[in-house]
Amino acid sequence: MSEKLRGQVIAAYGRHYLAELPGGEILECVPRGKKSEVACGDVVEVERTGTDQGVINGIAPRSTLLYRSDAYKQKLIAANVTQIIVVVATEPSFNDELLARCLLAAHEQKLETLIVLNKCDLPQIAAARAQLSPYGKIGYKVLELSAKKDVTSLLPFLQGHTSVLVGQSGMGKSTLVNALIPAAHAATREISTVLDSGKHTTTHARLYHLNADSHLIDCPGVQLFGLHHLDFAAMERSFPEFLPYLGSCRFANCSHSHEPDCAIRKATAEGKIDERRLKLFQQITAH
Repeated sequence: MSEKLRGQVIAAYGRHYLAELPGGEILECVPRGKKSEVACGDVVEVERTGTDQGVINGIAPRSTLLYRSDAYKQKLIAANVTQIIVVVATEPSFNDELLARCLLAAHEQKLETLIVLNKCDLPQIAAARAQLSPYGKIGYKVLELSAKKDVTSLLPFLQGHTSVLVGQSGMGKSTLVNALIPAAHAATREISTVLDSGKHTTTHARLYHLNADSHLIDCPGVQLFGLHHLDFAAMERSFPEFLPYLGSCRFANCSHSHEPDCAIRKATAEGKIDERRLKLFQQITAH
């Protein structure tokens, strides 16, 4: 009779997963059946099928699930995380809308949020700070650092959390991971070997243990973050600066774009809401 085990998914490569058992042993696993709903960070029931191989038979209930979606499909990012860290940089310039979308997805899952401004030693720092200033004003934590020089200021924010790192390509996420976890490169190489020389490593998420209470999930750079799973009301509530004005518009179904007596647009005109944030909301909800 095959052995039934419980483990945590520490790497997701297409339909191949690495599950870490409580003793530290790692099994390469595939899901039972064609459809895979497994995400990095999931706790799964595994049936051993070989010395270092297994089949995933079930997923334990999740505390959180971060994912993006369009009209046709969902892309799972990470499960059971408590914090999202969105990495942006002074250079190349970052996408304001992508940042806003990541924060909306985090808000819907009630995750802690942190914005990391990387490459803060570059001359473009002033422009990047200006771009992020509306976020600080409405209560988002913003941490400036240079991943190539020193990442110690990030450590207190990671303690006690399972954090997921997200961001566009080129923001320095890999440099950050390698600075926090010097063995990350080696771990990735080992996984590539286990999964047959990296043929499954094009899209992947990977969980690292910082200490017994703190874990970090790194995932590939994203250029798009679909929010098809969020309705208009959920998006309104996810803009914290809108909350005092919701329900005060003349029309109950106000889109905050053109209707008369819109409380959100009035507050923006009075300088109580940042104009760029309102524009972002209009862009995101128009799609």
